[in-house]
Amino acid sequence: MSKKRPEPAQRKTRTDAQRNRQRILEVAKEAFARSGANTSLDDIAKQAGVGAGTLYRHFPTRDALLEAVYRTEVEKLAAAEQKLARAMPPIEALRAWMLLFVDHIATKQIIAPALNTFVGRPSKLYEGSRAQITGAIQGLVKRAIESGDIRRDLDPFDLLRALIGVSNVASSPDWLQSARRLVDILIMGSRPTK
Repeated sequence: MSKKRPEPAQRKTRTDAQRNRQRILEVAKEAFARSGANTSLDDIAKQAGVGAGTLYRHFPTRDALLEAVYRTEVEKLAAAEQKLARAMPPIEALRAWMLLFVDHIATKQIIAPALNTFVGRPSKLYEGSRAQITGAIQGLVKRAIESGDIRRDLDPFDLLRALIGVSNVASSPDWLQSARRLVDILIMGSRPTK
């Protein structure tokens, strides 16, 4: 009778491999923001302090790296909701998160054209991110409504729509500063009327 081999245990990613992956993602985001989606992957590896083989082991293609940068940014944005809610009063947490969302729009502007070349995948990628982002702002708005900082009739998605609208003018050189000012205008306009 043949003995069954035990299933190999799932190997945990080594700490240094995790650090390398994170460093590559951070450098790639900065490089894509600075030079566009066609930045040299070898330059990204060099700036991250890893060999090209390490970069390609984690991200076998440019598309894989672009998608990972986008997913990571969405995950950070979604996770920021809880961190900000614990650390700040409700209205300040909402404002801080909205400023992070503006930065997210900037990142998305840079890599969206490349992501849109994926056959069939961008819509699924965007659908997943939409749920995370919507959940985060809903939690923050609910908390701000409960504290009396903003109007009860405020729809969280209206704030997102306003910020997303800024992306339509992202071609102007000062759009990012303008978007950050818009956050304060939106917060002031969301306050309860006396």
